[in-house]
Amino acid sequence: MGVLLLLLLVVSAVSADEDAFIGVNIGTDLSDMPSPTQVVALLKAQQIRHVRLYDSDRAMLLALANTGIRVTVSVPNDQLLGIGQSNATAANWVSHNVLAHVPVTNITAIAVGSEVLTTLPNAAPILVSAMKFIYSALVASNLDSQIKVSSPHSSSILLDSFPPSQAFFNRSWDPVMVPLLKFLQSTGSFLMLNAYPYYDYMQSNGVIPLDYALFRPLPPNKEAVDANTLLHYTNVFDAVVDAAYFAMSYLNFTNIPIIVTESGWPGKGDSSEPDATLDNANTYNSNLIRHVLNKTGTPKHPGIAVSTYIYELYNEDLRPGSVSEKNWGLFDANGVPIYILHLTGSGTVLSNDTTNQTYCVAKEGADSKMLQAALDWACGSGKVDCSPLLQGKPCYEPDTVVAHATYAFDAYYHWMAMADGTCDFNGVATVTTTDPSHGPCIYPGSGGRNTTFINGTSLAPSTNSTASGCHSQYFNGGHAFMGSAIVGVLLWSAVFL
Repeated sequence: MGVLLLLLLVVSAVSADEDAFIGVNIGTDLSDMPSPTQVVALLKAQQIRHVRLYDSDRAMLLALANTGIRVTVSVPNDQLLGIGQSNATAANWVSHNVLAHVPVTNITAIAVGSEVLTTLPNAAPILVSAMKFIYSALVASNLDSQIKVSSPHSSSILLDSFPPSQAFFNRSWDPVMVPLLKFLQSTGSFLMLNAYPYYDYMQSNGVIPLDYALFRPLPPNKEAVDANTLLHYTNVFDAVVDAAYFAMSYLNFTNIPIIVTESGWPGKGDSSEPDATLDNANTYNSNLIRHVLNKTGTPKHPGIAVSTYIYELYNEDLRPGSVSEKNWGLFDANGVPIYILHLTGSGTVLSNDTTNQTYCVAKEGADSKMLQAALDWACGSGKVDCSPLLQGKPCYEPDTVVAHATYAFDAYYHWMAMADGTCDFNGVATVTTTDPSHGPCIYPGSGGRNTTFINGTSLAPSTNSTASGCHSQYFNGGHAFMGSAIVGVLLWSAVFL
């Protein structure tokens, strides 16, 4: 992939009348970690304007100087106890890690610890003290209005989070959460929340459908409805954020905005994580970026920005744990994109998808009869030359409706210059960055050597169109299957109805 993907990320603060932003987390567990200068060069090339560091590395902060990039620095968990027990230690930390770099480095927030309540519960009693001591040091330096202080929390501190209106914080953490929220409210800061629909999906045992986790559109009758509020939820991300809003409101805090400090999707997993794929990671992050920058907000707070940091900039091969733990990145260590984000039509976001490295394929689990109808349309009214699918031709094998439909869909998609809406086919097609070409069968997105079209133009079939064409000519199998996602939608909807 010679062309780097572009992320145009808008500079702003979180409020109802300002733009949302997308940022990235910069982890460093790489065996070949790029130098700070290389990291910053990548950020600038991608127009990434917000970053979160898991520490306050001096070399990284120096490299970020004079770039204008907004930086969130972090107090690592292993430094939390000292800072939370000593105002002087906190002041010293701020002096060395903040005052030494501002204003040339644009530090705008300090994350005190990371998921302390769930990963370091012994430190929970001093978390708020640490935040207050850090804030006092900022006040003493006249920086409290420029730099916000908060602490990222795992969404697992929310109990009974579905439906969102019933969510509440784990009551055992009330002695921490109540003063913490008071602090955020009094300082005009925000709640930092780590939201991972991937894990919600994985842990739901099939109740949450994949499309719902990936922001894929669902018909209104398949949306999750909160029976208490009658709010309709079209994705897991919004439901998690609103669960946090409702949990805060039950503690009488209704004016604290939320920033999602971590969210993403792994691009690779082991055999126990079949949905950790490049296509799903691309779909989730592309849709997440559009969703955030479109400023739609959530059902509970429409129009209120939910700015989000994507986890994360690089794949981290040194991270312990499962295969997926190492594969959340947008880039490899050389700055090469892991996949090209689908950002066309996202307003101010510019996609560099100029390499034609996207393909239109049959959606996994799509109904075979619907696929056959769409295939017939593409080879008939759609004017795609489907002769490569005939017996003895390069793309005849495998002789399945999925394979033949994928070829026809991709041919139509590229003939229509990959325009929005030309890879849908009544919901049975999806865009991917994985080239479906195989053996002698070269797909149109790979160069189009097999594809020609009858003169004329045609629109992709709508929900009211009638398919016609070559049913038996291009498909001889009779397999029909129903995707598990459809079953999942029904079960998921039942949770709220």
